[in-house]
Amino acid sequence: MAKAKSNTGIYVALTIITLWFIVLIGALQAPVKPSSVWTYVLVLVLMHLYTGLFITAHDAMHGTVSSNKKINHFIGHVAALLFSFNFYRKLFPKHHEHHKHVATDKDPDYHQGGFLIWYFSFLSQYVTVLQIVLMAGAFNVLKLLVPTENLIIYWMLPAVLSTLQLFYFGTYLPHRGEHTPQNIHKSRSQKLNHAWAFLSCYFFGYHYEHHASPGTAWWQLWKVKEAYEAKSDSAGN
Repeated sequence: MAKAKSNTGIYVALTIITLWFIVLIGALQAPVKPSSVWTYVLVLVLMHLYTGLFITAHDAMHGTVSSNKKINHFIGHVAALLFSFNFYRKLFPKHHEHHKHVATDKDPDYHQGGFLIWYFSFLSQYVTVLQIVLMAGAFNVLKLLVPTENLIIYWMLPAVLSTLQLFYFGTYLPHRGEHTPQNIHKSRSQKLNHAWAFLSCYFFGYHYEHHASPGTAWWQLWKVKEAYEAKSDSAGN
């Protein structure tokens, strides 16, 4: 497992977690208006921040949040729990199995089938009964303080949409279909476009680069992508 070389990863992680808290707390107090564009904007922003929570936990699994192992894993635990009570200890070994056995029968993230079948197979690897019980318990406690529609629209819906975002851009598109024998990481990447790469899934559309350099933090993946593009252009000339 790679180690972060500075504290930047901590600041990035804390920024995502803090923004998630601020936006969520504000949203839970805001009226839900289907006719207002701001309702949909809030859902999309929260979806993206939920994805950021998972990406933060993911980076902790690769040791890129902090060079201090305890801090690194603590932030990973917190980020995972905030994402609908996911458990870092469960995610950690499965994610490293994915890297070790990418796009094979031993890869927990991989499934031969269409989008929906693969998506539900993907969820079945990570969703637990305990997680569902904790979510239900939290929902029943929170609805004593927050309107039920706010909980559903701003707390639950963005989390569900985020799983689709993570799966589609971070698993399905990169690993679907056949890969050439030369593609040792059995991964593909989206075209060079840093703005879309960030908005779609925190640069994880640059997926070949992530598998080639798993010790690179998400916020530095664009540098790896540019380096690969430059190398490819040089070889083409």
